Amino acid sequence: MAEPEAPVKADLPPPSKMLKGHTVYRVVWKLNTDVLVGYCWCGTAHEATDPIELWDWLLAHPATHGREDDRADIAPAPVSPDRELVRS
Repeated sequence: MAEPEAPVKADLPPPSKMLKGHTVYRVVWKLNTDVLVGYCWCGTAHEATDPIELWDWLLAHPATHGREDDRADIAPAPVSPDRELVRS
């Protein structure tokens, strides 16, 4: 049985501008590598070379936000009744 690979780390700054909301995720590719960095809506990042692994983590990660005492340091995304189209 092969040993598990060590986690891959890409020294990237967090996104400076991002849509907000409890269903917004971001995946960025580190240039000249095979590393993908996924950002959850809470700001937590995870790195992987396999896109399926990364999306599995992103979609499962909010389940770890469940308990209120774990969420004390997470600022909720602002809720607005107005919808805004964001163009890049």
